[in-house]
Amino acid sequence: MNRLIYSRLLEWKESRHRCPLVIRGVRQCGKTYIMERFGRENYEDMAYFSFEGNDRLQSVFEGDLDPKRIIRDINLKFGTSITEKTLIIFDEIQFSNRALTSLKYFCETAPEYHVMCAGSLLGLMLSRPLSFPVGKVDMLTLRPMNFREFLMAAGNDALTAYLDTSDSNEPVSDAAAEAFDGIYRQYMCVGGMPEAVREWMETGDMKKVGAVHAKILDSYVLDFAKHAPPKDVQRLNFIWRSIPGQLSKENRRFMFGHAVEGSRSKDLEEDLQWLLDAGMVYKVRKISRPSVPVSAYASEKLFKLYGCDVGLMRTMAGVPAGAILLKDEGYREFKGGMTENFVLTELVAAGYGDIVYWGSDNRAEVDFVVMTDIGAVPIEVKSETRVRAASLAEYIKTYDPRAALLISKKNLRRGEITYLPLWLAGSLEKYVTPNDGKSFEGDGSDRSHGISKPP
Repeated sequence: MNRLIYSRLLEWKESRHRCPLVIRGVRQCGKTYIMERFGRENYEDMAYFSFEGNDRLQSVFEGDLDPKRIIRDINLKFGTSITEKTLIIFDEIQFSNRALTSLKYFCETAPEYHVMCAGSLLGLMLSRPLSFPVGKVDMLTLRPMNFREFLMAAGNDALTAYLDTSDSNEPVSDAAAEAFDGIYRQYMCVGGMPEAVREWMETGDMKKVGAVHAKILDSYVLDFAKHAPPKDVQRLNFIWRSIPGQLSKENRRFMFGHAVEGSRSKDLEEDLQWLLDAGMVYKVRKISRPSVPVSAYASEKLFKLYGCDVGLMRTMAGVPAGAILLKDEGYREFKGGMTENFVLTELVAAGYGDIVYWGSDNRAEVDFVVMTDIGAVPIEVKSETRVRAASLAEYIKTYDPRAALLISKKNLRRGEITYLPLWLAGSLEKYVTPNDGKSFEGDGSDRSHGISKPP
């Protein structure tokens, strides 16, 4: 399966200032696969080693950390012939503090070796190396597959090309919109975990996809027991399992008391931080005004939590795939939260940081605010075509942003509010341009913002 990180790996390989590369990410997101594929396709030779449960490998790093000595001993112990034309892969490197520290010396004294490493976000955070090689390694983050990568995995070259070549001022054709919507519904069921995507592409069986999700979710719970203090394991599981239910509520703000009955924020903040560090959840804090930098003005007490993958969220919530694929009305309550979760993961994958939401004293609320080159851009998210934008209208009236977006299944339309189809959320940068107050001729746009007329 093609991953967008691949081009970054090529840049790393050819860089004159190349350092050992560490790829971090949530468990099961495809780190090992992409490293091995990159090695096969771009090097004469590849030497793969995993530190998890590998005492023989860890013993190599018990002596001095001279890279030449390490390479020599690895060749002797494992029968390899590592040269400067070999891609050296150290997987699960968080299991060896000394191996992590050795990357500093590979950078400083043996830059001719191509060293690529991977570790879980949580494992790397919890690791206590002698001296983490800050400034001596290149870092990349791999996440679950986004919608574009899902399209590529489906072999839908036409729709993938559309994301690159479409005119940012032209509505999506009816045929393209129908095709995008079908794939989008599949993605909302399957999500972006590579094993689940592969199962869907090979079998088309949602029950088997659900079994993959269940296996991944079980592995996350085992991670709780492996890394977290025993007293925290149950609370971590309660918080993690409560996220889909809290997203299904009209007010999606996360409430600790709904996760663990009777608990207060101070009792569970450390547990929540554990999940954030593991990359399993994303935290979107509330702002009352879009001051810069938004992170300095965002509330630590008022926030929403979203899962790292919509497919896992669906399975955790117990929503049958058919409810999404067949447009079951019973899915209505959870649909809004799932749609927001989709948009949030697309924004994260696109590189947006410090994503917040805005709320006013009179309960108007805009789902996301992102920082761009033209300032803070408010984003309202809706799950269908008939949309209301009263909160977005209040934000515009109050702060006069240079751009504002409403992401839904409504077709692309420019104006004071840009209406953007859900499947283009990952291409947001292309559509974030200053308002010109114009919209397509005859599109029936309603400048009052209160209700947009259906197409």
